[in-house]
Amino acid sequence: MTDYETIVVDRIEQDLVLVTFNRPGAANAINTAMGSELLSVFEGFSLEPGAARCIVLTAAGSNAFCAGGDLKERQTMTDGEWQAQHLVFERLIRAILGCPIPVIAAVNGAAFAGGCEIAAAADFIYAARHARFALTEVTLGIIPGAGGTQNLPRAIGERRAKELILSGTPFSAEDALAWGFVNRICDPDELVEISIKTARRIAANGPIAVRQAKQAISRGGQMSIWDGLAFEIEAYNRCVPTQDRREGVLAFNEKRRPNFSGT
Repeated sequence: MTDYETIVVDRIEQDLVLVTFNRPGAANAINTAMGSELLSVFEGFSLEPGAARCIVLTAAGSNAFCAGGDLKERQTMTDGEWQAQHLVFERLIRAILGCPIPVIAAVNGAAFAGGCEIAAAADFIYAARHARFALTEVTLGIIPGAGGTQNLPRAIGERRAKELILSGTPFSAEDALAWGFVNRICDPDELVEISIKTARRIAANGPIAVRQAKQAISRGGQMSIWDGLAFEIEAYNRCVPTQDRREGVLAFNEKRRPNFSGT
């Protein structure tokens, strides 16, 4: 894998990739370099969806998943420089949301502001027991601008999201689990291992089918039920002529595990 300045990208198995924020001394805050490197990684997966079957996104250290935008770097920025940097962050969130490969966020500490927004952009979240979340932008005189005002309400409901976003109040992993924002709480030393175990299970399934199912859920959920059903059938029909569909049925009848090729 490519060497990066602010992140680490490891192919831990043939079809599994672990992406790690690697600025623990800065609470893994996102500076321009990190935003650009993450954007390059996720846009790369969109251009080459067969390059992996599942991605786990986590962070170095044990205290912070990501503290959001690096305010030390932003301190001297002009308005134009701030907006130019934020354009990178906007594209990053869209790249994560649009990534055809499933993304699991393994949140190992505080996920505040942009860090919370990145977690929210993943397909689902596993969190360490001590993890905390917050969208604190209004305390800085701005608003969430990397999907927070859209993804959080879709996950936990509009009224609760308004309470959290308008007050900037942090919430715990337990709250996040109860509200449906987090799928599972893990002991810190088991978080990545458990996330990889789930990623491995996803990767063992037909990759074309997984990508089509992800698209049907993500996009269909924004449609009427009738449009969503039509979209689902389009996604379903893309699986029918594949070698993987034939292999899955053959393996079932031969009572063996399928060997999916992604074709």
